[in-house]
Amino acid sequence: MTSVTADPVVSKPRPAAAGSIWSTRLKWLGLAMLGILALFWRDTADMVRTWWTISTYNHCLLILPILFWLVQQRREELAKLTPEIWWPGLLLTAIASLGWLLGEAAGVAFARQLGLLMMLQGAVVTLLGPTVARGLVFPLCFSFFLVPFGEEFVPFLQMVTAKLSMIFLGWADIPAFIDGIFISTPTGYFRVAEACSGIKFLIAMLAYGALVSNVCFQSWNRRILFMLAAVIVPVIANGIRAFGTIYIAHHTTTDFAAGFDHIFYGWFFFAFVLIMVMAIGWPFFDRSIDDPMIDGDALREAQSPRGTQKPATMVAAMAAIILLPVLWTTAVAAQESPVPDRIALPDVNGWERVDYQPRYPWQPQFDGASHQLLGRYRNRETGSEVDLAIAVYDRQGEGREMVGYGQGELVPDSGWSRNRTLDAPENAAAVELMAPGPVVRDVVTFYSIGGKLTGSASVVKLETLKNNIFGGPQQAVAILVSAEASRQTAPRKAIPAFLSDLGPVDKLADAMAGLR
Repeated sequence: MTSVTADPVVSKPRPAAAGSIWSTRLKWLGLAMLGILALFWRDTADMVRTWWTISTYNHCLLILPILFWLVQQRREELAKLTPEIWWPGLLLTAIASLGWLLGEAAGVAFARQLGLLMMLQGAVVTLLGPTVARGLVFPLCFSFFLVPFGEEFVPFLQMVTAKLSMIFLGWADIPAFIDGIFISTPTGYFRVAEACSGIKFLIAMLAYGALVSNVCFQSWNRRILFMLAAVIVPVIANGIRAFGTIYIAHHTTTDFAAGFDHIFYGWFFFAFVLIMVMAIGWPFFDRSIDDPMIDGDALREAQSPRGTQKPATMVAAMAAIILLPVLWTTAVAAQESPVPDRIALPDVNGWERVDYQPRYPWQPQFDGASHQLLGRYRNRETGSEVDLAIAVYDRQGEGREMVGYGQGELVPDSGWSRNRTLDAPENAAAVELMAPGPVVRDVVTFYSIGGKLTGSASVVKLETLKNNIFGGPQQAVAILVSAEASRQTAPRKAIPAFLSDLGPVDKLADAMAGLR
């Protein structure tokens, strides 16, 4: 007799067995995701609130159903795969937890929310395995658009829009003068406001461009070109929009132009830009409507057997990784950082306190501050006037960060706009603000935190991060010295004179925080 020896083979699960594995793993995945969302419910609620209440992020409300649709597109091909436990996915969870910890310590909502999203992604990779994650790579990446971002680009886009408007005004032979984001024509004085920066259209077009690039293209070169169009076209179109408002005002009235802008533009304008981008890309679509989004057979052939860790073990490990930063920040936050019950504006030699009567209403914003002061001083000899604003924090946290969008000298929708950056004294930052009139105000800002005096928002964030992770003094102080331009004196002369008579700013900050 002859014996036949069969080579060992790795058996693939039968459809019924694979279906049972899918059912079990999806239940564990749902449990893990619900636990993460419940633990970080504040960050989850903040994201949803942002989607619902801030028009820039209203498109995020569509991302969730789009994600569901993207997964459904891949469902039949994914069913050919067998989900598996993959412990290296815990590394993604650990990175996400670290990101959340840094965001919590620095008071950066974007980092916390990004960390939350990546924890959910880590659960998918850990409990379903790398092969299934490869099949879901685009939905996982597309989910990043759930995290609100982009407000920090508003000043830059305001400048771009203003400069594009000037180019188009030149082509239209309309005389105009630009000063930062302010444009003067014979008809009137125009400001490229935050709402006119085009950030709303740009962020939504980025998400739309990414979706179309995946669904309608197979060639990476075409995808990249389409994404470039999705960025460039909205920026140029927004410049045309701003130019159109000024052009209409030049030939009619500013009131008519403003009314036309509110009626015609908005999402109608976005729809026009969207159609234009689609028209550009349509002739180059290279994916058939019947083409599968992924190749399940190829992924299945590349799939190799892995360990047999239990889902409960992985979920427990994820829970330990996620809970560690939460418990750590809770312990640090329990430390006391008292500030004085009352503070008062200082007396300054050669200057007297007078009523605060600005030519255009201005008051810096510091949400959640323990104390805020604002007063005006007049030089007894020259008559020049300077405003001093002080904000004191016993500690920073969610909704009470000393630096961030909308905090400090420039309050959104207040009528004021940042015109340019100015030369600043040592350890300070200086900007020129403008309001309708026009009214010009120079503002010099000092921050004191962790024993450091700085004008850098980045340094403030880093010091806040360090103190909230390793412990240390939590008190923080913002001191703003500002002056309006007037016929009597220029701000750039009045502010240095006041600072000279005020004395060391760091000593004033420490006194306000009760540290000396």
